[in-house]
Amino acid sequence: MDKKEFTKTPKNKVILIVSCVLFICLLFFSTIFAMINMNNEKIISGIRIEGINVSGLSKEEAKNKVNEIYNKKLKTDVVLKYEDYETSINPELVGTKYDVDKSIDEAITFGKGGNIFANNYKILAALIVKKNIKVKNTFDDNSLSKIIDDVQGNLPGAVVEPDYYIENDKLIITKGSRGKYINKDELISKIKENFEDINSTDKYINIPVIEKEPDNIDIEKIHTEIYKEVKDASYTKDPFKLYPEVIGIDFSVDDAKKLLEEDKEKYEIPLTITQPKVTIKDIGSEAFPELIAKFSTRYDGGMVDRETNLKLACSKLDEKIVLPGETFSYNQTLGERTAQAGYKNAKVYENGAVVDGIGGGICQISSTLYNAVLLSNMEIVERRNHQFVTSYLPAGRDATVAYGITDFKFKNTRSTAIKIKTSCSNGVATISIYGIKEQEEYDVSFVTEIISTTPFTVKYIEDSTLKSGEEEIIQKGANGVTTETYIIKKLNGVVASKELLSKDTYNPMQRIIKRGKTATK
Repeated sequence: MDKKEFTKTPKNKVILIVSCVLFICLLFFSTIFAMINMNNEKIISGIRIEGINVSGLSKEEAKNKVNEIYNKKLKTDVVLKYEDYETSINPELVGTKYDVDKSIDEAITFGKGGNIFANNYKILAALIVKKNIKVKNTFDDNSLSKIIDDVQGNLPGAVVEPDYYIENDKLIITKGSRGKYINKDELISKIKENFEDINSTDKYINIPVIEKEPDNIDIEKIHTEIYKEVKDASYTKDPFKLYPEVIGIDFSVDDAKKLLEEDKEKYEIPLTITQPKVTIKDIGSEAFPELIAKFSTRYDGGMVDRETNLKLACSKLDEKIVLPGETFSYNQTLGERTAQAGYKNAKVYENGAVVDGIGGGICQISSTLYNAVLLSNMEIVERRNHQFVTSYLPAGRDATVAYGITDFKFKNTRSTAIKIKTSCSNGVATISIYGIKEQEEYDVSFVTEIISTTPFTVKYIEDSTLKSGEEEIIQKGANGVTTETYIIKKLNGVVASKELLSKDTYNPMQRIIKRGKTATK
């Protein structure tokens, strides 16, 4: 046997024995280490949740720490901004939810699985490179979409879509106009990104907009919506059921298409009107014998032009009948607000300020109707709040309109037809709903909670006509608020339901003050 080979063999044995001993020790201590960690009720070192250090914390401690940060995030408004226009949005308003519990569970069990080698690898990796656990979040896409639709309705220079209404024996179609349109997908992505990032300090999100032409006028769709076959009014007894008359309405689609080939802002299409032989008036008072609901708001009778607009709006609503299952449109009932239609200039909200505008005040009537409809327990199809809190109704109870942009719609979900009755005089606008009461008629009330408040700012304008130190308030200003309004329905004095009616955000209205120039030395 070779001498070298003879001397090498014992060394190899020693190395092998030492290696085995080291391996056994490593395995032993690794097992002990893993078992200790498996029984450790605290989070191991190097663990973070969305960048928040939770190392060494118990499950409850980590939960409290992370929830405190996320609860603050839920209460923090983000401002959507386009040029001088601003509006705020709150994560809670769009149903944002953060699954903190799931992330805490992942943190507390990290490195404590069944495989001791895998556990030790994870523990060492967390110590060296850190482990950051994500928090899963969800949003109510419908709520977010609705808020963006509201923003679109208030956006300065927004695109105006085609619309139509019936005036006497003519169908009036307005073409609409080119304007700004929100890139909805991009804005939703920006909002979600902001809400997802717990470390984001961005208070403002610039609203992405594009220039958009109004949609093409769909004359066949309009024909489908307004066509009616003439029907006489009738009713049955035991049980009483009313079938109001239907005025026949039709027009030639082919003739209308030829007319639409002309480049006009407004088109007048002649209608074929067929009057029924028997109307509800012929039936008598049996048709709408009971008052279902009534709601009133007050106005300043000294503002003559505004009162004119209120009375004109009421006159167009008065005696309006809405059949069961039928959807009522405020814009189509009132038509376009123009001087030719009799509307006057009065105060309106525009671009963050109160200015004179044609038809100012008719939103008070749409808001009054909104409340009467709610009290009548009918379904709201479309409704948006004003940019600022109104003077005639508390936050959460108004309904703004803008022809071609924002409508107020409701559906008659009652079992019988209803009739709208209006009055407007002596500083009070009242809307009453008449019909036949259901077997179970609910008493309806509302509760509005203020979620957050945004103080108004003050703007000073130097005016050389005023003396130094003299001031004149041009616009009072008002705080912005975010509200949740609940509708409560009672049956025989017992609460049957309490549901969230709307979540609304109102911008702060800037206080504007003129003041005399300060004398310079």
